Amino acid sequence: MIGHDFLEETAHHNALLQVHPFTKLFLGIGSIILVLLTPNYIVPCFLAITLSIIIIVLAKINLKFYLKLLGIPLSFAMLSALVIIFLSEGVTEIWYVQLFPWLTLAATSESLNQGLHIFSRIFGGMCALFFISLTTPMTDLFGIMKKLKIPELFIDLSMIIYRYIFIFMEKASQIFLAQKMRLGYTRPGEAVRSYSMLFGSIFITSWDAGEDLINAMDGRCYNGKHAKITSYNPVEWRTLSAVMIYLFIITGMILWTSG
Repeated sequence: MIGHDFLEETAHHNALLQVHPFTKLFLGIGSIILVLLTPNYIVPCFLAITLSIIIIVLAKINLKFYLKLLGIPLSFAMLSALVIIFLSEGVTEIWYVQLFPWLTLAATSESLNQGLHIFSRIFGGMCALFFISLTTPMTDLFGIMKKLKIPELFIDLSMIIYRYIFIFMEKASQIFLAQKMRLGYTRPGEAVRSYSMLFGSIFITSWDAGEDLINAMDGRCYNGKHAKITSYNPVEWRTLSAVMIYLFIITGMILWTSG
């Protein structure tokens, strides 16, 4: 299982850490927008492959880890694409099989194109999203949010919520392992009872952790605002220009394939 803390640790140790976060966000968000605008499945696949090369070669993210991470959403995307292919209507039938007298699965050229389009969009979008999450720590994202003049209250709430994700997952993992060692999930009845106790314990421990956080903030003279470090290396125009050229090429491919 891949945890959020491990993703954050990977983001803090990637080879593109010193690149200005604005440049990385420009590439990631621009790629997501282009994936949503493309009318075919060729461009999203090309974008996904090139972004994966950037993640593995330039950011030096472990290939096995990246493939394991990418396999989680793509497995759901593949199932969704198969449902679309076999259940959507079309004119040109290319394959069918009758499983039961009342159930026939058929694939048409129209449903196949639609399913591949959906799968490629998810593929390209997830690669762009993983590029952001694996190369840009959340602290950098909060700093960019501050520079974009996003309200301080929203940023502070985001920071607290993000922090509590780790607390929530750590507490849940500890309690679950303790219950499992005590054979709390051997029978369905015991599993239901263990899950109910797990949720109740998580709520109580999370509430206590929140109270401790408030007391700690008050003890450090909290005045309603969190200190945020926003010092970065200056934007390298050579890197930013390369990103702009890349997105311009993808835009040209969209216009060429759609024409």
